Amino acid sequence: MPAKRCRDCGKVKPAGEFWKRKASPDGLALYCKECFGLRNAAAYRGKQAVQGKKVRAYRKRQKLPEGMKYCARCDTVKSVNEFGRNRARKDGIATYCRPCYAAVITENKRRKHGGQRNYLLKLRYGVTEQEVKRMIAEQGGVCVICLGAEPKHVDHDHLTGLVRRALCFKCNGGLGQFDDDPERLRLAANYLELRGPHARRLRIEIGAPVMWRTLSEAEWRSGPRPSRSPQETRLRRKYGIGVEDAKWLLKVQVGHCAVCADLPAEHVDHDHVSGAVRGLACTGCNSGMGQFGDDPIALRRAADYVSGRLVRTVETADGGTRLSLTVPDVDPATVPNGGWKEFWEADGRYRKETLPFDEELDMPTWVGSDEDGSFVYA
Repeated sequence: MPAKRCRDCGKVKPAGEFWKRKASPDGLALYCKECFGLRNAAAYRGKQAVQGKKVRAYRKRQKLPEGMKYCARCDTVKSVNEFGRNRARKDGIATYCRPCYAAVITENKRRKHGGQRNYLLKLRYGVTEQEVKRMIAEQGGVCVICLGAEPKHVDHDHLTGLVRRALCFKCNGGLGQFDDDPERLRLAANYLELRGPHARRLRIEIGAPVMWRTLSEAEWRSGPRPSRSPQETRLRRKYGIGVEDAKWLLKVQVGHCAVCADLPAEHVDHDHVSGAVRGLACTGCNSGMGQFGDDPIALRRAADYVSGRLVRTVETADGGTRLSLTVPDVDPATVPNGGWKEFWEADGRYRKETLPFDEELDMPTWVGSDEDGSFVYA
């Protein structure tokens, strides 16, 4: 390999120690790589000093063992397995090791956006943390749907991307389970009150809108052993019905969800207080009703929320505006913590009476059974 003398250090080094330079007769730079690095670093630091900027001390280029890489932040030579991937770099490996990279990202988010939460809010929803705090203050510090839990989640319209309001975890998750569909939410409210088409169908078939336990725990345990399959055991213990009961119910529902009548029925739905089985529901409806606490008022408020009918802006006496979350109207800022119960119940009655397709349901509401086992309606 040909050699060349460096003009700075005066040493004769192999041609591989020089960068390529087309303007030179031999095609090599005038200075070796080490001296070239010193010159380049001195020029760069001189320019930064004129601008009043500080940079880290120059570090000479060094050869590293195979599979090792130098992290400039922690000034440590580490295995390449401790570095992330970066396709923009020639070697495909990130500049900093994973801990240093995470620290750099955190510092940049704090410096540019004020923190991780503010960064994510602007990235996902286009709002700042201060704007979210003002939104929560306008709501009186409560979730606009359930009027009880703390609103920690920003809810947005998945079609338009526009931010709607701040909700609690359960209400936000419940909307997602129902796919933000107001009709499904109202159907679920009717279903829970045993006023929908599924309850009418069961009244025709068995004379009641729900299925009670066909056998007591003691009767089932004393029954024949061959019938105790794992599926039968699970259904008996959890819901009080057998496999044949579940198959019959699925046949009555024609395989569809008892709530939305659209998706396949996959889960047994029951009243967590009385234990009565209401029907078979799809995953979304079953989980969504659970997120809303099996509360018809919450479901109807959620339906009006996604329809844009729940949260209204009203004028104040001083010419300003505020939010209205219930009917009858009340200023959210004046309601103390835990003081929404009377407004909640009145609002629930209003929304139940004003739903268009509820007016067509001239069916009594089943409220339970009396001591002799007969069903009671209201």
